[in-house]
Amino acid sequence: MTIKDDFLYPRSSYHGDFTPENLLFNANLQEFTQRASLICGLETSGKISPEEAYDQLKKLWKKLKKSRKNLNFDK
Repeated sequence: MTIKDDFLYPRSSYHGDFTPENLLFNANLQEFTQRASLICGLETSGKISPEEAYDQLKKLWKKLKKSRKNLNFDK
């Protein structure tokens, strides 16, 4: 990663119960929140429409749900 990537996509340490699944889901969750924040910023500044923002957020949510399902977390 470059310094620019570290700035744009910071990662926080994981402090929960360690399992590979928990660690991977945490990384996916951090990616989701950062991308969602960027999408919200683009919509707020008028760079994308509310409909486009909604569609992108919906796709991100589905991707996060799929990762959770693939990691076999109980509901």
